Amino acid sequence: MNVADSPPFQNAIDRLLRSASGRLLNRELSRRWPETGEQLDTMARHALLPAGKLLRPIMALQAAEIVGGSAADIVTAALGVEYLHAATLVHDDVIDGDALRRGRPTVAAAFGVPSAIVSGDSLIFSAFEALVDEPWASTPARVIAVVGALAEAGRDLCRGQTLEAQLVGDIEAGARWYLEMIRLKTGALFRAACYIGATLGGADTDTASVLARYGEHVGIAFQIRDDLLCYVATPESTGKPASSDLSNGRPTLPLILAYQAAAVPERRELLAVLGRRAGELDGDLDRVRDLVTARGAVAAAHGRMTEYVERALAELAVFAPSPGRTVLEGIARWTTGGPGAGVPGADVPQGDAR
Repeated sequence: MNVADSPPFQNAIDRLLRSASGRLLNRELSRRWPETGEQLDTMARHALLPAGKLLRPIMALQAAEIVGGSAADIVTAALGVEYLHAATLVHDDVIDGDALRRGRPTVAAAFGVPSAIVSGDSLIFSAFEALVDEPWASTPARVIAVVGALAEAGRDLCRGQTLEAQLVGDIEAGARWYLEMIRLKTGALFRAACYIGATLGGADTDTASVLARYGEHVGIAFQIRDDLLCYVATPESTGKPASSDLSNGRPTLPLILAYQAAAVPERRELLAVLGRRAGELDGDLDRVRDLVTARGAVAAAHGRMTEYVERALAELAVFAPSPGRTVLEGIARWTTGGPGAGVPGADVPQGDAR
């Protein structure tokens, strides 16, 4: 069973979005970003609505719940995490030249590259504004802590993006730096979401750090899952071109593992595909898919992903059973599409989030 063909994989995110937390976030997103007719707001709405998976803000709400806090009290801060995530996607699409995101035109494709850059910048400022909103503004120590956490995550995202650019077309360097790159590029914001939720939910620093480590492990697993999608899913199901990583020369984990297992002629072929980048993409993708599958790289990458899911679950083991813990465990398992990935408990109301 892989990341794309299990029923839990197909259903888990829908369940999360229909849960109390998902409904709360969607309701607040729509309320805070009405159709004003102003272009900057219109571009932000295009990036934020209809909402994507909302994994990071949902994890923030559950992290608050697991330490005894209220999801409703921290929903603004949780949305701030989503604003920063959306900003990175807007900018990523500019960098990659992608025309589709979630099955529709990217902000850059719909409004032009200059406007998209400004829109992403604006969402970054909106993210930090969200962290100083009520009702926790009267606890400055916690506000300082979460602002610092989001700023650190933002810097890590930039470091990860820069490192990824340095690895383009270089599979051997990619093998050395891949895990650090995705820890920064993807793990950082998952880490910050959980830390912010726990801190504003009332956790002490040590407890919030445990949930931050959980988030980072889930983020790493999630990025490996994303790297696998072009080999196990269709563009229609992912909402983006299957050739995006190849056309940009990225050494993703399936490519790295296939290269390490390949014979010399096959290694040369992989290097040629990455070097070509904007060449005959349809043919390249088919050849690379065949090689990655033949060398067992899909299964090997799935195994690596599962290792990080297990690390995430180990962090949660220190907490008493609760609805929040159940949902966070389900999110981690959902990443692999394996047993228990149905996000059990996602429909349980979270405190005041009813």
